[in-house]
Amino acid sequence: MKSKGKRIGGFNSKLGLPAIFILCLLFFLAGLFGSNLLSQDEPSDGSGPRLLESVAEDDRSVPHGETGEPGIGSIPFQVLSWKPRALLFPNFATPEQCQSIIQMARSKLKPSSLALRKGETAESTKGIRTRVFKVSKCLISSGTFISASEDATGILKEVEQKIAKATMFPRSHGEIASFLLYLSDVEEGGETMFPYENGSNMRMGYDYEKCIGLKVKPRQGDGLLFYSLFLNGTIDKTSLHGSCPVVKGEKWVATKWIRDQEQDD
Repeated sequence: MKSKGKRIGGFNSKLGLPAIFILCLLFFLAGLFGSNLLSQDEPSDGSGPRLLESVAEDDRSVPHGETGEPGIGSIPFQVLSWKPRALLFPNFATPEQCQSIIQMARSKLKPSSLALRKGETAESTKGIRTRVFKVSKCLISSGTFISASEDATGILKEVEQKIAKATMFPRSHGEIASFLLYLSDVEEGGETMFPYENGSNMRMGYDYEKCIGLKVKPRQGDGLLFYSLFLNGTIDKTSLHGSCPVVKGEKWVATKWIRDQEQDD
């Protein structure tokens, strides 16, 4: 007697749909297992790493002008405040660069003798400045000016060039803004403070030693950039700043002033 069952996809319908489903699942798993075995036997050609390298090399740089640079650079920063405009650049300089600048300045340090008016600090006054770094040892309130032209190692020039990239002001400009490079860690105290940050405390008198407002702790190699003027050229009163007393340790800092006009050497 001939079977009356119909064949569906090569299988007799008497097997039932559940049985057909199970068989299909078994065939799928067998094929997947076999493909894995074949892929393990194939020699590795490093296609994965090359793909990652090609992505890393594609930095989307574009043709540049005569004074431009061939690749895309990265200088990490954190916006600390918009009032005043203050940015922190972590690990801006290497420990070796910091130590080299300290050694250059150590033999030239002189006690600070600038007369200050009421409410002023050495950091908040302009004084007479040239296109140089002012390196200060704040524990004993002393400092000196050093120029990149005096540095045979080229380290100061490297740091100045990096500051120019970060601020987009050329090296030849140096007082609408200030860039502080912390050359050493400080065990306790020594923070740079902005007591008027975001308009706070502007209607009250205060003691600088109380260290109120936004405070930035010195860490070797970190850079602090803040602007003393608004975009329209008027003075930003919230940029008033000072230094908290150093309680323990030494504070070495190099200050670069940035101005809106070129300076002579």
